[in-house]
Amino acid sequence: MKITAALTLAVVGSASAYSVSRSTIRSLGQKSVAPKASAPRSRSNDMKMEDFGFLKGTVWGFDDTWTGNECISEVGLENALNKEGLRYKMNKTPEEASECEPLFGLPGFTVNLPIIGETYLGPPKVDSVWEALGFTATSNNEARQNEKMKAIDKAMNAKVGVLGGEGASIRSKWLEKYGYPRLVGSGGIFYADQLSSDKEPMGGFNMGKSGSIWPVPDNIKAGQYGGSKGWGMKKAGPAVDGLPKVDV
Repeated sequence: MKITAALTLAVVGSASAYSVSRSTIRSLGQKSVAPKASAPRSRSNDMKMEDFGFLKGTVWGFDDTWTGNECISEVGLENALNKEGLRYKMNKTPEEASECEPLFGLPGFTVNLPIIGETYLGPPKVDSVWEALGFTATSNNEARQNEKMKAIDKAMNAKVGVLGGEGASIRSKWLEKYGYPRLVGSGGIFYADQLSSDKEPMGGFNMGKSGSIWPVPDNIKAGQYGGSKGWGMKKAGPAVDGLPKVDV
């Protein structure tokens, strides 16, 4: 009996030692954090335009290079191109757009927004819905075509070649020396893209690929086209690949 009583007291004592109140259970997993003043966040990956001032005051410094240069801003670049009558991203210039009615005749209006400034809100002023969707939009307006023709003329009559050397006048010397005029070195390369909207053919590189670019000796002329050094080479025998022609 004494042993049983002792065991009973031990069990009761142990149970009371491990008993937990409901409030204690509810507080499990909770952490009390005292509020404290938040420090300003500093992010090291913020984008910054910084040249550290190493070249400040020289002709190569950031401010010297970009101050007043429209190319640093898309808006500035668009305005600069529009001044010359050229389109930006195939959008009509303000003068060209003013000649068109808003798409579908829907109303539009101009507002003066903070920071942005005067802004047009409304349907685009284009010739058709296809142009608004980009299918028939083009940068090849009349002003751009004129610029291409100026560049063609400049390449043909280049005054200066590479590294400030002789321009178009050296081509005849190179033709005699090397057998070709080396257009690249004499400032004579410009590709005028040929588009359906051109008012006159632009000619690509304007190298006259359909015929002789430069006057050539009679024996060279005899080899062109269907001659022994033209496409006629395969008809007469193997070409430079060494393979015989196969008639199909």
